[in-house]
Amino acid sequence: MTSVMQGARRIVVKVGSSLVTNEGRGVDAAAIGNWARQLAALARDGREVIMVSSGAIAEGMKRLGWTARPKELHELQAAAAVGQMGLAQMYETRLSEHGMSSAQVLLTHADLADRERYLNARSTLLTLLSLKVIPVINENDTVVNDEIRFGDNDTLGALVANLVDADVYLILTDQRGLYASDPRQDPAAAFVDEATAGDPSLEAMAGGAGSSIGRGGMLTKILAARRAAGSGTSTLIAWGREPDVMLRLAAGERIGTTLRAGTPKLAARKQWMVDHLQMRGSVAVDAGAVGKLRDEGKSLLPIGVHEVQGDFVRGDVISVRTLSGVEIARGLANYSAPEARLIARKPSALIESMLGYANEPELIHRTNLVLM
Repeated sequence: MTSVMQGARRIVVKVGSSLVTNEGRGVDAAAIGNWARQLAALARDGREVIMVSSGAIAEGMKRLGWTARPKELHELQAAAAVGQMGLAQMYETRLSEHGMSSAQVLLTHADLADRERYLNARSTLLTLLSLKVIPVINENDTVVNDEIRFGDNDTLGALVANLVDADVYLILTDQRGLYASDPRQDPAAAFVDEATAGDPSLEAMAGGAGSSIGRGGMLTKILAARRAAGSGTSTLIAWGREPDVMLRLAAGERIGTTLRAGTPKLAARKQWMVDHLQMRGSVAVDAGAVGKLRDEGKSLLPIGVHEVQGDFVRGDVISVRTLSGVEIARGLANYSAPEARLIARKPSALIESMLGYANEPELIHRTNLVLM
């Protein structure tokens, strides 16, 4: 079998902090130059490529003379602000050497959680690709906190892949790919050439964070591949310093670990709901409602709702959970949290008498609901 990248037209490439900054010593001009050369070659070949790059905080630490990653949020944000300048400058310089234009795009989870901003981000990226510009994306670390951040750029890359309907998500890391056990502890660990994204056994194989410079590890890459698979995107995990890794993959050579998307592609609106990392609220539903949702594909009616948590408004994405707390679905709420509390465990026929009006008989209509 050949590489999934061989026939791919739209590709998202993610590189980690340890590679971009040469293990925290500052932006690695030679490495970025090498990737820029390959990105330019792919673009000339008619491919559309997006780069998701870590490294802003590590570069900022170097410029500020800090030897240890700070723990205070304001210091991390300051380092990101300083480092982002060098990171963007380096990509612009190296890509321009190969005749390519670049654009810096900084995203937060709020940009993708809001439907209008989500569509604006998608439109901007697709327009840049149509103009033969290579977007360089990073999380906007200068304004986010732990409550609203993506968590790591592996996740951000997967969300970008979903956002633009990418064919392949390529994660370049400091490891050759996925092993059945940690090769640093088990020299005889078997290498995983190919698997299906979302296979639960993959999470058991992946260890913790592999670098003190970045936030991610192999587990975050496995989870990111599962997320990317929701939009039909297959994931490749490969060593970032493998010679001409992108070009060889595009030529069909098998390198690294391939995690194929084995799940049906979700509609864009439902994929957007799945991609919410944080939500404003949730409802706990009884066993009868669970059966209606899972087995019969029905809408969620207020009568099946036993508890309402959070402070959401009409149109927010909320989580639907069992009484024991297991998430079974997500959907767009037809009523706010205060309204939902009033009509919970009540027949739909009583909504108007309870609220003085009735938007819809359902708390979440089946067309605005996706099972998890």
